[in-house]
Amino acid sequence: MTVTPVGSPRKGTTVDTIVHTLADDIVSGKLVPGTKLDAKAAAERFSVSRTPIRETFGHLAAMGLVTHRPNRGVIVSTLSADALSYLYEAMAELEASLTRLATLRMNSCQRQALQKLHNDSIHLVRDGTSDQYNQFNHNFHSLIFDAAQSPQLRQLAEATRTRLAPFRRAQFRMKNRMSKSWEEHDAIVCAIVAGDADGVARLMRGHVQNVSAVSAEFVAAHRPRNKPDDTEPSCSEGRP
Repeated sequence: MTVTPVGSPRKGTTVDTIVHTLADDIVSGKLVPGTKLDAKAAAERFSVSRTPIRETFGHLAAMGLVTHRPNRGVIVSTLSADALSYLYEAMAELEASLTRLATLRMNSCQRQALQKLHNDSIHLVRDGTSDQYNQFNHNFHSLIFDAAQSPQLRQLAEATRTRLAPFRRAQFRMKNRMSKSWEEHDAIVCAIVAGDADGVARLMRGHVQNVSAVSAEFVAAHRPRNKPDDTEPSCSEGRP
């Protein structure tokens, strides 16, 4: 059974498209912390009514990208490096566990499908766009989630992945990241085929840790130098 996590709009819908665009605008620094998101202006920008915009704001809030402030409306949240690190730390452990279970439980058809998906993706490294590679990356990890046959772990992983989605997309805009990601996937696939459950868990953990580092680098490079005067405080606490 596929679990749809809270905060995740259905793929291909108008709301999904708007969430994707606004989330990328926030992560890339086009919408700086403290910016008020106006529902009327957003509706005009995307040529929709305010209903999907309100739904979009709800999804962005669930992802931690915006905050609802009394008498202020919807405000872009401050991107906390510590909060992002905490999320990736959780994601690394969840994916390591799921990949270990997938290695133990995967049937031959799933194993062959993973190998084919991975091998076919090499052309995206050479000729594809970051969005195309990101879609492949999502499918690659989802196939492993399926093979793990662990609904509760998957639900936790999907919820965390939803919150990290714009940051994981952003990593592929960094130089050489697609090729390095493919190489990391290659090592993971080889370990799965070899049946090395403990080894593949270490590889997946390291892979997600690398994603975390590159995502943090992207955010730091696109963080605005000057924030608006009404910048809101981060909704996330930093490390002690």
